[in-house]
This record gives sequence, C-alpha cells and structure tokens, in this order.
Amino acid sequence: MPVNSFDNYPMSWKPDKKALKRPFYYSIASLLEQDIINGFLAPGTKLPPQRELADFLDLNFTTITRAYKLCEFKGLIYAVTGSGTFVAPNAARSITISTDKITDCIDLGFVASFEQTNGIVAEIIQKVADKRYLEKLLNYNDPTGIPHQKTAGLNWMDSFGIHVDQEHIAIVSGAQNALAIALTALFEPGNRIATDLYTYSNFIELAKMLNIQLVPIPSDQFGMLPNELEKQCCQTKIHGIFLMPSCCNPTTVMISDFRKHELAMVIRKHHLILIEDDIHAFLTAGMISDYQQPMFNLLPEQSVYICGTSKSICSGLRVAYMVYGDALRKNILQSIFNVNVKTSSLDAEVITELILSGRAHEIVSQKKQLAQSANDIYTEYFPVSKPVGHPLSFYRWLSIQEHHDAVQLETDLKMRGIRVFHSDRFLSGQTTPNKYLRIALSSTNSLDELKMGLEILKQYLG
Repeated sequence: MPVNSFDNYPMSWKPDKKALKRPFYYSIASLLEQDIINGFLAPGTKLPPQRELADFLDLNFTTITRAYKLCEFKGLIYAVTGSGTFVAPNAARSITISTDKITDCIDLGFVASFEQTNGIVAEIIQKVADKRYLEKLLNYNDPTGIPHQKTAGLNWMDSFGIHVDQEHIAIVSGAQNALAIALTALFEPGNRIATDLYTYSNFIELAKMLNIQLVPIPSDQFGMLPNELEKQCCQTKIHGIFLMPSCCNPTTVMISDFRKHELAMVIRKHHLILIEDDIHAFLTAGMISDYQQPMFNLLPEQSVYICGTSKSICSGLRVAYMVYGDALRKNILQSIFNVNVKTSSLDAEVITELILSGRAHEIVSQKKQLAQSANDIYTEYFPVSKPVGHPLSFYRWLSIQEHHDAVQLETDLKMRGIRVFHSDRFLSGQTTPNKYLRIALSSTNSLDELKMGLEILKQYLG
C-alpha cells in the first residue's frame, strides 16, 4: 500500500478506517448509511469524489464505486453528472404520508377525498349486502375482478379515453397497490425510472424500498420537459417513467396535449415503460379544454394506466383499475397473484353498484363543488395574480419566500395546530433553492375548519 497523503486532507466525509471489514464496499456503504441516518451528514452534503476517498482509504477505486452504488440503490445519495455525489434530501427520514397518529390537529397535509359524500356510499353498501349473490363476492374466485365489475370499470374510464377489452384490465386494491404491482412486475432492483423533480412522496418511498433509482427531470407549466428527458436517456440507461398527467402531485401541473405527444416520442424512442397514474382524470376529462386523451393511447404497448377511485368516489374502499398492453400483461398478472392473491370483490362490487346506479357521478359532482369552494377559500388567504395548475385540485402548491428548514417548519406548524408538508418531502433528486408547501384542501371536517387552518398558516408565514 502507498503512503496515504489524505489523512489530514479536508474531506466532507471520512469513514473510520479501523471500522472497515471485508467486503470493504459493503462496510463503507454501511458506515455511510449510519452517518446519514444519525444526522452527521446533512441532506445536500457533497460527498468526497470516489478517487479521493479511495486514496484516503488505500482501496481500489471500484470498491468505492460499488459502495456508492449500493447507497444510491437505497435512495440515500444521488449523483449529478459533472457535479458529484450528494446526500439525498430525505435520506434520514421516512416521507410516507398517511393519517396515522394524527390527533388534535387540523390536517392540511394528507390529501383526503372530501369525505362528506360517504353517506351515499353507505347507502349503496346496504344495497349490496342485500344482493342474492352476496356469498359469491366472498371467495377467491376471479382474482383480477368479476367480469361485470370490469365492465363497470371500463364504462367509468370511457369518458377518460380508455377503450380496451377485459383481458387488459385488472381490479386492484387502490392506486398505491397498483404502483407496487407495476414496479414489482416490470422493474428490477437497480433499474432507473424518470420522474418529475417534485413527485408523489409515497412513490418515492416505494421505489426506495424496492431499490429502484429515480431520475429527476425538470418541468415547466406544461409538464415534464422532453428535451431534458431525452438528455438523461442519452447519458444513462433509464428503464421507465412515472407521470401524473391530469394533476401532478404535489405541483398540480397538468400535462398539456402537445407535451404528451412530445414526451411520447422520447418514451417510444428509448423503449421506456410508462406508469401513468391518472387518479385525477375525473377532474380533468371533459372539463379542461386541453384534455384530449390519456398518454396510454399514444403508447398502449409500453404503458400501465392506473385509475384509482379513492379521490373520485370513496377513499376507504381501496379500489383501482389497472389497464395494460399485451406485452406487459403476463408480468402484471403474475405480480397481482403474488402481491394481492386477489382484491376484495365485495369492495369492488360497491364501487360497481355506485357506477351502474349513477350515484358515482352524483358523488363526483358534489366533490367538484366542494373542491371549487375549497379553492375559492384558499385564494382568499393566498391570492395569486396568475393561476397555476389544476383549478379544482384537492391541494395547492404554495411558494414560500424564506428558505425554511423542512423538519422545523412542519414541527412549528404542528405545535400551532395544523399539519402541512414541506416541498422537500416530494423531491425525487437534489435539493433546490425554491421552497413550497403542499396544502391539502380536502381533508378537513368542514370548510370552516379549512378556513381556521389557512388562517393559522397565513399568520405563521407572515
């Protein structure tokens, strides 16, 4: 071994040489993970260049590369071509969003579904319970959905532009379950998926669990930038892309029709698998003039289309429809059988009855009215000169001037009686100077409670 000249050299991270054990790459990765989780390496910290760290530790360059790759698979660090390797924004904490353990707090964080309409659902549940074939809904049969339930799902998605046969649709346990099925069916650990820079936090966590790397792509007011996607595809091997075209969570951006076509060209050229989470299509199709069709129609053999009913009909029933091309069908079905065994036919029957009876459309109409009222109230507290994003979004994306520490801001607001989520939770890549809050408008018990929460937030932000 050469005499090491880096012992006294200033480096952002110096692992303890005495703690290294074979295999060295695994030991280095473990030490790096511990220092990140324990807070010794702050989010955004630039790590030592691989050759510099190799010289410091008297190890082979490829050993450091393997260690960094292992941590990158775990979502702890990310690399920027030409700039270096950095600690990920949310490496040391879970960013999964749920309603678990939320008490004595006005919830402006978790995006619920204007639960005021659940009385209609309760009526239909009673009707389903009286059906003569109720017992047939309680077994293992039809693991991808009973035929008449699939037909109802296809009828529901017809206005969104989805037209397939029953062999290419499956009923699953909610949109989050559909995402898990798509990732386990179509991707492997170490694969890369392109996403918006700010994207759905639970998808970020799911990808982290499965050791799938997310590649952040910049966007503008029309959606993800196709030239930036093309650039990344040329620089590194990307296997898939995740998009929420009707209303991106958290930014509320809608992908315009011309941008869908531009992105489809890049996706087709590089043979990417598209996961299209279109849970907000019910707010967009037939309402927004620019909406023409889902991206699935442009790339049917490379796409998985997900239509959840939690936001449009009922959140607690956990029913979603997955639509896929023939090339992906076998793998998706295998994943459904392994992950789900089957989705509850009873829950699916309630959604089916709501659709066929017309009550689902009644629910949607009420939710749209509530969304309009909630957005009007939000605008009173946080007026904007130029509206951005979906006008009926169940959440808003509020720019904040001060560069607040994310954890401290969320903690301060919770002490004041409201829960709100900072933009750092939604980062799929590097930290940015711009900071935002995602404000849920659909989770309070009443619009008056929403006003109270927004008043607290406005006073805090000054």
